[in-house]
Formats: sequence, structure tokens, C-alpha cells
Amino acid sequence: MTGGPDFPGAPDPANELASDQSSLDPRDFRNALGTYATGVTIITAADQAGLPYGLTCNSFTSVSLNPPLVLWSLVVYSRNMSVFQNASHFAVNVLGASQQELAVKFATPSSRKFEGVAWTPGLGGAPLLSGGVANFQCRTVDRYYGGDHVIFLGAVEAYSYNRDESLLFARGKYGRFVGE
Repeated sequence: MTGGPDFPGAPDPANELASDQSSLDPRDFRNALGTYATGVTIITAADQAGLPYGLTCNSFTSVSLNPPLVLWSLVVYSRNMSVFQNASHFAVNVLGASQQELAVKFATPSSRKFEGVAWTPGLGGAPLLSGGVANFQCRTVDRYYGGDHVIFLGAVEAYSYNRDESLLFARGKYGRFVGE
């Protein structure tokens, strides 16, 4: 398969890696990616019955200011995939430096992630978690396959934030920003 209509003849990166044609060692590649510090978010949505779902995610990023667009990605074999694939909206909850325990809780498979967690329903029923540094309420605009992930593109319809310190993640560990 080629790289598509924009890059005819170019190898398709998704197929190259998925077919074991890449010379990159997956574990070492992941270690290299881990050197890039990211913020920590919990992406949330409601299923068709209105039940809350969420997961810890550090693949969140901005795409465009005008129109206001953001994206995040989810591995295709996630047990939460159908909820996010079918949700009209999702929320990006940016965690504060004191919320490492919450990040770990939502990164661990469990049907009781929301027990003891304060939240309110946002647009489309997507949970807005209390105590974070920001949240973005997004209408799902599109989904794209990228290798072993689905990339969710969202139009930001509402947001809020404060000046508290954000939780960071790098090299498999949580931390905080130390400025000079």
C-alpha cells in the first residue's frame, strides 16, 4: 500500500510498522518517546445509557486555534473504544500536580473508576472532573486510524482553567515543572 493520494508511492507508515517491516525496536522507540514530557489528562465520555467512562491519556494536543480543535488517541484494542467511537462529545480533564493518584486510578482497568470521584456532567454527558487545572468540552468531529491507534479530533465547544500547577509525565514517571 502507498502513502495515499497526497504522497503517491511513499510507504504507508501504518502498514510498514504493522507488518513488521520497520527496523525500529518497539520498546526502545517507546523509551525514546518517553523522554518527551507531557501533561496528564483524563479523557471522559458517557455511553448511550449515560454511564461515565474515562481513561488516563497523555496523547492530548491542540490542533488549531481557529477553529478551536484538539486531538487525542486511543489504542484500537482498548475496552473503552466503543464508548468513545459512539460518543457525540468527550471531555479532556487536565490534571493538577496533586492528582497523581487519580491519574493512576484511571490508568488501571476497572469498572469503578468513578467511585469517590467528584464530577459533573458536561456537554453530551461527558464527565467534568473536579480539582483539575483545565477541562475542554469537545464535540467529536472525526476519527482517523493511525497505526494501532484511533485519533479523535474534537471541536472545543466550552472550556475552563485555573492557574494551578499541572501534573507532568516523562520516562514513565509523574512529576511537576521546576522553573528557574
